[in-house]
Amino acid sequence: MMLPIVTLRDKNSVLRTRTAEAARADDPAVQKLIDDMIVTMYEKDGIGLAAPQVNRSYRISVLCPYPERFEEYREKKNDALVIINPVIVRHSLFKEDGEEGCLSVPEIFGVVRRWKSVTVAYSDREGAKKTVQASGLLARCLQHEIDHLDGILFVDRTKKLYHVPKL
Repeated sequence: MMLPIVTLRDKNSVLRTRTAEAARADDPAVQKLIDDMIVTMYEKDGIGLAAPQVNRSYRISVLCPYPERFEEYREKKNDALVIINPVIVRHSLFKEDGEEGCLSVPEIFGVVRRWKSVTVAYSDREGAKKTVQASGLLARCLQHEIDHLDGILFVDRTKKLYHVPKL
């Protein structure tokens, strides 16, 4: 089921608060939330979605595992990288600028400086402890989604925003 996405304008949302550790991964309510977040992410043409964006205060995010293959993964609608209680445990020495947008800040984009590569420790949807090493767009997505779990939006990290209206 597709979930409504909260935006920066929604004053009664959890978008700007640090989330609590997620409940046990085997909780049926958590599994349903994950499934609904995956559907919502792909239906809204996003490559990542954090629980606060659907007004849930859990440290859970879903991401397209290969953003460069978005259309292929979007067709499946059930395949995503699920990260529960993620923590960046290592990052590169260097950062790079890149353009970012967000489903919770529609039509606004900005350039954000992020680490070029990261290693993230997390639990998967079965509760197994894992790590992922990422660079490029996936590293940027991981950092963006983890920021959401801390109540931080990309607009807080950019020096210049610009508006791109939907056609």
